[in-house]
Amino acid sequence: MYKMIEIFKVQQDASDVLKRQLAALFERQLHSIATRKAYLQVEQTIEQALEPHSRAHFFVVQMDGEAVAFAFFNVALSFEKGGNYIWLNELYVDESYRNQGIAKKLLLRIIYWAEQQKIKGIELETGMNNEATKALYNSLGFYDVVSKRYSFRF
Repeated sequence: MYKMIEIFKVQQDASDVLKRQLAALFERQLHSIATRKAYLQVEQTIEQALEPHSRAHFFVVQMDGEAVAFAFFNVALSFEKGGNYIWLNELYVDESYRNQGIAKKLLLRIIYWAEQQKIKGIELETGMNNEATKALYNSLGFYDVVSKRYSFRF
């Protein structure tokens, strides 16, 4: 049976139902790595990202009205890029919907949106051994950048 697929940017006035669906997807993504504190921060982070003037954005994939995938990213300014670029924080497809081309369609939608916004590029990070994800990114023209990421937390 064919399912209706819709890919769209989540707006500030998103429904509570959509916000709960996003939170549930985040929680499934975090299930194997997160602490209880992380779960409590999910809904707060969604609300902050949807505030006016936020540079954070969500795109969601719905199939028959149910959120099955999302991308979460921030637009940042860079001298190196010569303008705004996207830092893709999260890309997640629910396990039961993987290997159906959903992630590729979602990334293509983001690329199209970024071009319309005159974004200069997209940066992201993935696990070194995540061959399927690396193949997806490479198929869309992403390339490896030799780098070592550092983090500092308060």
